[in-house]
Amino acid sequence: MFKRLAAAALLAATAVSAPVAHAQRPSPPQGPMIDGYLCCNMRSYGSAISDINYDEQGTHVVAVGTPARITAYDFRFFKLDLAGKPQRINNDYSRNITLIDFAKRYVVAEDPKQKIAAFSGPVRDAILAGKVMPGMTREQVLMAIGYPIASETPNLEAPTWRYWRDSWSEYQVSFDDQGLVKAVVGDPVSLARVRATAP
Repeated sequence: MFKRLAAAALLAATAVSAPVAHAQRPSPPQGPMIDGYLCCNMRSYGSAISDINYDEQGTHVVAVGTPARITAYDFRFFKLDLAGKPQRINNDYSRNITLIDFAKRYVVAEDPKQKIAAFSGPVRDAILAGKVMPGMTREQVLMAIGYPIASETPNLEAPTWRYWRDSWSEYQVSFDDQGLVKAVVGDPVSLARVRATAP
């Protein structure tokens, strides 16, 4: 009896002192360290940018065409150097696309400013001001206000793109059959911020 109890106690002590196997966190995805330019006007909260691109107090605009270099990937964001300043772009609402494809949206090889220089004066001024006007192409809208989040606008050929100024204020950009902006609709504050006035 004593031998059985001693053996049980020894077994219990061994079980307690045995190292516990911890689940290892998977490695973050690896992707290309692209050197290029920011695709579009984006709003930064200090050192982080969200794909929803809220136009809120406390954010500042990082301009379309800013030199950009991807430096690392994590699970839901990628790190980059934007004109010498560390930033990260969070994939908060576009998780139905891969992080690498997400990163390729925002860091592009060709400087958008070269294209912008060839646009008409009103369109060029609207993009640089982060505003949208009728007659703009989809590409021009992207440059001006960024991508609509993929969870709400999964197809960029959709006739309407959904955006948010903040958590409660949605506005929409709609396109005609030729892919040109026909209307921007939303609450008055959103429209004052995003819709360009006619020249």
